[in-house]
Amino acid sequence: MPQILRRGLCAALATAALLPAAALAAWPDHAVKLVVPYPPGGATDVIGRIVAQRLSTALGQQVVVDNRGGAGGNIGADLVAKAKPDGYTLLMAAMTSHSTMARLERGKLAYDLQKDLVPVQVVGYVPLVFVVHPSVPATSFQQLVSFAKGNPKKLTYASSGAGAPQRMAVEMFRVQSGADMIHVPYKGSGPAMNDLIGGQVLMAAETVPAALQQVKAGKLRALAVTTPQRISMLPDVPTVNESGWKDFDVVSTFGVMAPAGTPPEVLARLNAEIGKIMQDPAAREQFLQQGVYTLPPQSPAEAAGRLKAEVAKWSKVIDETGVKADE
Repeated sequence: MPQILRRGLCAALATAALLPAAALAAWPDHAVKLVVPYPPGGATDVIGRIVAQRLSTALGQQVVVDNRGGAGGNIGADLVAKAKPDGYTLLMAAMTSHSTMARLERGKLAYDLQKDLVPVQVVGYVPLVFVVHPSVPATSFQQLVSFAKGNPKKLTYASSGAGAPQRMAVEMFRVQSGADMIHVPYKGSGPAMNDLIGGQVLMAAETVPAALQQVKAGKLRALAVTTPQRISMLPDVPTVNESGWKDFDVVSTFGVMAPAGTPPEVLARLNAEIGKIMQDPAAREQFLQQGVYTLPPQSPAEAAGRLKAEVAKWSKVIDETGVKADE
């Protein structure tokens, strides 16, 4: 081979070898889509919009929220799981709900939560609170347990979906207390809260942001929060564990996920930038105003460990309580 041709070929090969790295280094060079797998207005949507706004500034490219609700969050999650793993399609995941649905719909989903998606960063959590209609003769969690056990099938409880943390919390209460209660399922927190306020149902475990104003207005009575420690939004409301229970811990955890196979460099950049958002005092206050408690930044490996723990925890709870996807 002539020397000039050989040199030209070597130069071309060297240039080709550098192309992927150069392309990666340019990420992102256009808008990034953040899929919210629920309709606008819910906790996942609110969190996603705060993340998108601040991540847009950090990346220098617009991060666009794309609401793809339906099937308990599975439609949006499946869309991201099947997206090109290039860092331009991300999932604003309700990690707790996705974990419960992975067990409830095992063998029926078109994607595998832990194989087809990878956690980028855990953002934070939303605590829950046990609330009752004022007509219920209970002003403490212990009294609620006594009333439920002493009046079989008298206490009705609302839930906002089979795989929702709200449902899981009450089912844990039902099984651990041994109370015989009647479940009334709803499609979403809004209808459930409306009927609870109206007295059509008597109890629910609801996210603090959804219940807070009704509690302050005296339309609902808060008996216990589901976190290990008391929370700043309801400082006078004790925890379930303060009522004599052990290790009762139910929160709705949220995080950003990406399609499996996304370049490690992109994951690292996203992880770092979202981590910075979580540490920014203004951002943390913005989240707290929406009832979201941010968590310390985690590495992608730590975030994956958190997801694995969520799946294991809720699989066990579902097996113990007998919750079904179609209930």
